[in-house]
Amino acid sequence: MKFTQDDIDAGYAIQSYAKGQIKIGGITYHCSLIVTPSGVLDDWRPENFNQLASDDLARLVELAPEIVILGTGAEHRFPHAKLAQPLIEHRIGLESMATSAACRTYNILRGEGRRVLAALFMI
Repeated sequence: MKFTQDDIDAGYAIQSYAKGQIKIGGITYHCSLIVTPSGVLDDWRPENFNQLASDDLARLVELAPEIVILGTGAEHRFPHAKLAQPLIEHRIGLESMATSAACRTYNILRGEGRRVLAALFMI
């Protein structure tokens, strides 16, 4: 799916997504990644939802979001509550959804000026 033109002043937006790729700021990524309004981190360790560990979500705490949108791939999946413990301890919200929905939701919340972070697995 392709989105409308990016608003540079609002920070990094997801421009499009398709199977095996997400485009942000004119760059197409083919790996799991973290997107914030201020940047993209393409070195997130887990390659897919099954590899997700508590330490992977703990890394997100350092980025100080108010909410994390977890894009779980082609299907909506729920992480075990133990995995979310680092976020819970820091009062950071966590919403999981299919990556397509996560991309759209991230853009909406980013556009509202929220401190949102999207942790995305490829579709």
